[in-house]
Amino acid sequence: MSDLQPEDKKLVTLARATRARVGAAEGAAIRDADGRTYAAATVDLPSLQVTAVQACVAMAVASGVKGLEAAVLLTEATEPTAPDLAALTDLGGAGVVVHLGDAKGTIHTTVST
Repeated sequence: MSDLQPEDKKLVTLARATRARVGAAEGAAIRDADGRTYAAATVDLPSLQVTAVQACVAMAVASGVKGLEAAVLLTEATEPTAPDLAALTDLGGAGVVVHLGDAKGTIHTTVST
């Protein structure tokens, strides 16, 4: 995590804490174009399944956000899923930095939308 900018380290901390608090499969956090942050965990109910990234994007959209700067996803996956990247692109367009890491918050991959 030491290679990340301070603002991105904050996203890692938020995603890690959110994931741990609810014992979810994933934790995510995003930063909007105004610097506000949103953190969420995977929702896995019989009637509703939402990834952590999709939950963050939904909260941001509901708050009136018009753009994104960065996202962090802490998961067992080795790369962001197409639906997660699509949701980030829908709200943030091209160039949103996406850091992918493990449950401990160690970032191993960085891509952009």
